[in-house]
Amino acid sequence: MKAKKILFITTEIAPFVEENENSIKGRMLPSSIQECGHEIRTFSPKWGVINERRNQLHEVQRLSGMNLIIDDTDHPLIIKVASLPSARMQIYFIDNEDYFTKRALIADKDGNEYTDNAERAVFYARSVLETVKKLRWVPDVIHCYGWAATLASIYVKTAYADEPSFRDSKVVLEVSPNMFQNDLGKENAKCIEYKSAHYEDIQDIVADAFGYTEMAKIGAKYADGVILENSDVDPAIADYAKSLGIPVLGPVEGDYKDAYNDFYETLFD
Repeated sequence: MKAKKILFITTEIAPFVEENENSIKGRMLPSSIQECGHEIRTFSPKWGVINERRNQLHEVQRLSGMNLIIDDTDHPLIIKVASLPSARMQIYFIDNEDYFTKRALIADKDGNEYTDNAERAVFYARSVLETVKKLRWVPDVIHCYGWAATLASIYVKTAYADEPSFRDSKVVLEVSPNMFQNDLGKENAKCIEYKSAHYEDIQDIVADAFGYTEMAKIGAKYADGVILENSDVDPAIADYAKSLGIPVLGPVEGDYKDAYNDFYETLFD
């Protein structure tokens, strides 16, 4: 595969958060693709469990300072960075006091899931795209991995479709098993509204419910390709993508590097 610029919008990355299947892949996926000769940029939310001092995060003043409006409320965007020297990777962290600074990934310490998880995903997706614009970096492929990244594709293909940074980008959604216990409330799906990203365009998906499966279906609807992380992924998501004629890969057993590289290439045929 010809060398490309690949943007990874991940949900969690080890060792910044506790090691688990998702955080380890969040760490290994970008570095393994980078080893293939591609240029990468990697993003993650700055979850409250991330120790800034231990992990040597620092704010990037030239990228910070923007406000994003979600549900008529201004939310300041702070960008921080840290390095993983062993992997020759720099991680950009999206931070915001309302959504990330003092909060965990999905639920509080008592196990209560945050009722605004959809808003958090919206803020994260839009923040990454705004930051990439500021970096003046033009990705060929945007690989969205995990629940927090599921909604990025709708913005790439609607609100940011005419932006030079994303006009020709191909979006890959990698779907994980459902990590939510509760429905987010279908009325909360309206928080996706932004410029040409309209609630009416996803109303059929969220007519009866708005949980992880529905978020993933929204992501799939606007993706150029879908990857199934493993056999525990809700089959309804793959079925939905296939019904729209969107190519689906996986699950891939063992070393996924070559399979992912080949899949990226097919999107440009």
